[in-house]
Amino acid sequence: MRNRILNKVAIVLIVFLFSIVSPTHAVAASPTVLKAKQEAESRGYIFVSSRDEIIGRGKKEGQLRVFNSLRDAIKPLTEAFNKKYPFIEAHVEEFMGTDDAQRTLLQLKAGTLKGLDIARTPVDFYNQYLPFLSKFDILGMSQSGVLDIPSAMIDSINRDVIAVANRIQVVAYNRNLISEDKVPGKWEDFLKPEFKGRKFVADIRPQEIAALVPAWGLEKTLEFARKLAAQEPIWVRGGNRAMVSLVAGEYSLFLGPNLDSVKPIQAKPPTGILGYKIAEPVPTRYGEESAILKTAEHPYAALLWLEFLASPEAQKIIDKNGAGSLFVRGSVLENETRGKQISLPQWGDHTKMEEWQAKIVEAYGFPKAEVK
Repeated sequence: MRNRILNKVAIVLIVFLFSIVSPTHAVAASPTVLKAKQEAESRGYIFVSSRDEIIGRGKKEGQLRVFNSLRDAIKPLTEAFNKKYPFIEAHVEEFMGTDDAQRTLLQLKAGTLKGLDIARTPVDFYNQYLPFLSKFDILGMSQSGVLDIPSAMIDSINRDVIAVANRIQVVAYNRNLISEDKVPGKWEDFLKPEFKGRKFVADIRPQEIAALVPAWGLEKTLEFARKLAAQEPIWVRGGNRAMVSLVAGEYSLFLGPNLDSVKPIQAKPPTGILGYKIAEPVPTRYGEESAILKTAEHPYAALLWLEFLASPEAQKIIDKNGAGSLFVRGSVLENETRGKQISLPQWGDHTKMEEWQAKIVEAYGFPKAEVK
């Protein structure tokens, strides 16, 4: 009888010890995580309290289909993700421009978009995409340590969209035509007399000027726009053609191209001609906004993809064209802007960019593009 009792005790003890050392043992969520989960679910969000659970479910899903607009970074990002999570086969498709955004939105509204897990939610159509997104509390899971994503990357209002990149706009110049010390270091410098009369190029779509509203306020920005137009710049539409002309020596200065447009041209022959300066306040926008769709067939694999894009490993890949995140320490943009005044619309205000741009174009006096 005594031996039988001892045997039972031994079995219980072995089972207990095995549960501790077993690699599949799930650690109980902390009270903080459980509270965050309860709060999220009370607001209708999905909150996964364990990263192990996300990985386990992602492993069962085994696949992933993503829309992405990071161009040359798409292939190395996919390869790096597949290497990190060999049990998930990621298919990443390039998504570019207004046409893709409108087509995807129409398919979502018609219910004909099948098999896509992560969609781009570009700012021009942001609010229209929101009803089609899965309500994962990505912000709450990141703040609770379940996902390793800097909170500043995540929409603080809707909580389910992540911007894995930022775009900053700079002053580009031809080093053969103007010395660096003469290049404006702040935007008001463009109003100096020496820059009046077709001395610089400006885009009639004023994204860089609209992005100054958070730092300056709308009225100061509009006043600046009126004074800028009075400088009689060379109006263009689209930066790539103007950048080529800059390198060719047709112009010396370009106000406000995206840094991620400047860097690839800098790297092409002839090198050493195209330079840039970061003027303050630094016009900054969210970029590569992405979210998991309600209809996603692989939502947990999708969570791992979004977390991966925010990782230092992925940001190094994205960084090569200067389009990484300001919120990842050591990234190109974080290094370039460290200690500088940033002008970035807050979540909720970033959708006002189109409205601000329309007001600025009106302040310009409706210029026509001379170079397209």
